[in-house]
Amino acid sequence: MGAGKSTIGRLLAETLALEFYDSDQEIEKRSGVDIAWIVDLEGEDGFRDREKKVIDELTQKSGIVLSTGGGVVLSPENRKFLGSRGTVIHLITTTEEQQKRTQRARKTLSSQGAAEIRAKLASFDHDLETLYDEIAHIRIHTDGCAVKTVVTSILEELKQR
Repeated sequence: MGAGKSTIGRLLAETLALEFYDSDQEIEKRSGVDIAWIVDLEGEDGFRDREKKVIDELTQKSGIVLSTGGGVVLSPENRKFLGSRGTVIHLITTTEEQQKRTQRARKTLSSQGAAEIRAKLASFDHDLETLYDEIAHIRIHTDGCAVKTVVTSILEELKQR
């Protein structure tokens, strides 16, 4: 959350002339409601079930750039789909930077207060870092970097692969 996945993914796809998908947007499009509503009604488990189906389907496509929700790696199946079907780029940012970014563009899993978001980000940081390490092919730090700079770094890493 707040690492720049969608913004960077969109520019990367445009630069590489590939189709761009955002798994959260795809879930919203298919369900006709936003993620917050899904989580409020079905709980996080219901959202994660929907997410797993979308990740399975999208990772079977070739020639795309896929941006996912930050918690996508909580599912072992999603980690398998992502890690084995594509190049996983882990965008790394500090909790402080995530807080700044999510305050500007606040689209969270549910209608939580700022204190809850801070707590969620802090707990996610450690847990998700370990899970991303299992599958990430490329790791890029995004704090203080312009979007174009991050995309350039990704392109350089991809050339080396």
